[in-house]
Parts: sequence; structure tokens; C-alpha cells
Amino acid sequence: MVHHTNCPLCSSGDLTFHLTCSDHFLTGEPFDLYRCSSCNFVFTQDHPGEKEAVRYYDSQDYISHDDSAKGFPTALYRMVRRVMLAGKRRLIIRLTGKTTGDLLDIGAGSGHFAGAMKQAGWNVTGIEPGKKAAAHASSQFGIRMIDPAQMPDLTDRSFDCVTLWHVLEHLHDPFTYASEILRVLRPGGKCIIALPDSSSHDAGYYREHWAAYDVPRHLWHFTPGTLKSFAEKSGFYMSGKRSLPFDVFYISYLSEKYRGANLPLLSGFLKGVWFSVISFLSKKGSSSMICILQGRSA
Repeated sequence: MVHHTNCPLCSSGDLTFHLTCSDHFLTGEPFDLYRCSSCNFVFTQDHPGEKEAVRYYDSQDYISHDDSAKGFPTALYRMVRRVMLAGKRRLIIRLTGKTTGDLLDIGAGSGHFAGAMKQAGWNVTGIEPGKKAAAHASSQFGIRMIDPAQMPDLTDRSFDCVTLWHVLEHLHDPFTYASEILRVLRPGGKCIIALPDSSSHDAGYYREHWAAYDVPRHLWHFTPGTLKSFAEKSGFYMSGKRSLPFDVFYISYLSEKYRGANLPLLSGFLKGVWFSVISFLSKKGSSSMICILQGRSA
């Protein structure tokens, strides 16, 4: 287990207990979240090390990596994924100003986003530690896939865009990845990061049942403010932020399920509508955010 005596973000030793959450997804084990009193960063304390963490992903229900999972919620997830893939492709084109280019997708999973970008004419490289998912991305979509250990072999300034779709919160060494991303991005290149927003209305409502805490797979629980601090410490600046509108419905469904609701799909949908409305009215994000980073020297 990895124990932090200092804040992983600002190195302060002023840490306080925040919440105890359970691994609702797989093992039922409890894990504590701690908050830094200096910078407000929240992280999973005493989480499994990188090698030990593999077993917490070992389930067919982990649908971002396994295309064999079944059931209506999974089918709904995949239907929404198709819509989101088109939106992500448009976002990449708009932010980079390029209709084609070189893209690095970190945490590519089974390759659906990478495949959509390749089909749109982009030259795509994927990084994925899961051998089964990487093999699927390679065989199904023809994506060049590499292991995370091979990232230092990538050529300097070789990518117009680097994407991490719900990946940063899983990384055991996020600052090392940030340094490598900064190295491989071309001048003016964009790093696009999607991740949960632990300051969202739904996070505050569900607390320990909030599905996007997803302990112990999620190690870091960012807010817009702490991600901005992470970016600046890593040599980036945050040039923009957006919401992922559909995520709140899936997260609310899972959160309702975790808290024992009788009809979690229905109650999750209704709660998702409510969180979407109050987030719009308060100008505050819900569930997930997309942050755009650029190198400070770009």
C-alpha cells in the first residue's frame, strides 16, 4: 500500500481525513480519502501499488477495457459512447485547428476513440498497459499501440495533440507522464484531459457513494483549481475547461445503485437531470470536466 505523509500535489504535511469510500465496483474494500489543508487536493490514501492495482481492474464489467461486458446499462453506455466519440473528434479539430495530424491517446483502452480519430484521417498512437485491451485496439482498429514503458522512446515534439480520457486519475506517476507529454507535444499543441470533478454538485450530494471516486482505481480526485495547480507545476497552463454533459447520468445511475436505490436507472436519470439543471444555473460543472492544457513556452 502507498501511504502519503505529504500532499502529492503541493508537498504540505497538513493532511486531514476527508471520507471513507468503498470499492463498490469489485471488492467492497474500504479506502480513505484525505484532503490537503493547504491546497485542497483530495487523494486516496493507502492505495495499492502499481503492480498490486492490476487485480482491481480484473472484471468483465470494467467496460472501458472490456467489450464483452453485457447488460442494458452497458448497452446504454456504448450507445452514448458513439455520440461522444463524434463530439470528441469535433473538439479535437476545433481546439487544434487541424483536420488531420498526429495524436497520442494515453490510456487508449480497447481503442474506440483512437479508431474514430484514425478513421477521420489522423495518425494515431495509443498507450495502454492492459495487454488484452491493447491487442483489441491493434487488431480491431489497426492502431499502433505501445506500452507505457515505451513512452520515453517517442520522438520529441512529434504530436499535435495528446489525449487522456478519464486516465489521469488512475496514473501512479502523473508528474512523470506530464513531463513526457510536454516533451512530445509540438509548439502550440494541446493536451486534452477528461476526468471527474470532485467539487461537482453530484459529488457533494452522494459523498461516499459517488461512483466517480471509484477507489482504489482512482488515486487523485481533482477539482478545476487543483488541476490548474497540477498543470502549472508540470510546465503547462490551463487554457480552457468544458463539461462532459452525459457523464452525470451514468455516474448518477451508478451512485444510486451503490446507495441501494430500488430503481437506480430511473432515479439516476432523474437525479442527472436535476444536477444538470443546477450546474447550468450555478455555472458550475457536474461529474466530469474536460481541461485543455498547453505548454507555457508554446
